[in-house]
Amino acid sequence: MASRFNISGKKAVVTGGGSGIGKALAGALSAEGCEVTIIGRRAEVLEAVANEIGATALVGDVANMSDLKRLVSEIGSADILINAAGINLRQPVDEITEDTWDQTIDVNLKAVFFLSRALVAGMKERGWGKIINIASLQSERAFANSVPYGASKGGVMQLTRAMAEAWSKDGITVNALGPGFFPTELTAPVYGNPEKLNELAAQTAMGRNGELEDLVGPTLFFASAASDYVTGQTLYVDGGFTAK
Repeated sequence: MASRFNISGKKAVVTGGGSGIGKALAGALSAEGCEVTIIGRRAEVLEAVANEIGATALVGDVANMSDLKRLVSEIGSADILINAAGINLRQPVDEITEDTWDQTIDVNLKAVFFLSRALVAGMKERGWGKIINIASLQSERAFANSVPYGASKGGVMQLTRAMAEAWSKDGITVNALGPGFFPTELTAPVYGNPEKLNELAAQTAMGRNGELEDLVGPTLFFASAASDYVTGQTLYVDGGFTAK
């Protein structure tokens, strides 16, 4: 009997695929036999990653609606979508401007909905699709210098539920991963502070911070038929940070 985790031959799209979590998850899907397209804004970086993991690179800004329409046209269709593009400008609350607020919400929240909705049509035709969003510890908890980021990630958690309510009847599951602390470009300021990093590790039940490989198993679960009756959920992959 075929494994319910088998995703070989599926078409997958990963935003933010040029670095960090997006890169790691795109590589994992490719290794499992998916036809992977990665999306990002930095052409040179994206092409290098695409060559490394055996993916197709599409350069564009998912937060720009004109760019998004072009990207969707080039993608055509997808069975699996991972919305991993994200930014955290880490501004003190009194330094947040309308522009930086909009920039964060557009990338972290607006693009998630509009790209998902654009690709859902093909998933509906096939009666099967998997959308995986990237939530955050800040979907439920507040951290310093992250007001727009926290607002956007709280939105991602609720958007995941709302999209699941809208599309699950068509065979499309929508779930989110809530990573703890992992080594990425977004967390570079934290990883550059060994004292703070050790403090965060001590706050987890496991006593360590995450490695990108820790996200692969949960991703393959959400991306495959193994999760066909799981939708609207946010799974925290945080070593037990939220359990303490």
